[in-house]
Amino acid sequence: MSEEAPEIDRFLALVAAAQGRDNRLTPIQAGLLVAAELGIAHNSRAFARMLGIAHSLVLRELNGLAERERVLQIVKRDLRTMRVHYTLPPWDEA
Repeated sequence: MSEEAPEIDRFLALVAAAQGRDNRLTPIQAGLLVAAELGIAHNSRAFARMLGIAHSLVLRELNGLAERERVLQIVKRDLRTMRVHYTLPPWDEA
């Protein structure tokens, strides 16, 4: 069995859990949030490459998440490569 299999299983379990907490999240959106939380990917192109999906699809899902308040923050857009850097917003303790 591959050493990557437990990490993949963990990632998928966390994606499913994120969707369970917020049923408005698509699988890709939940994956973007989990990847940011785990420090796996903080830009759209790295995430697309990691999952082997089209960058344009990731951009569409990322923009949908960014439109929702306090879910995800876009920190930088590279117009040449279309890469979008993102982060999770800081938690409010109030």
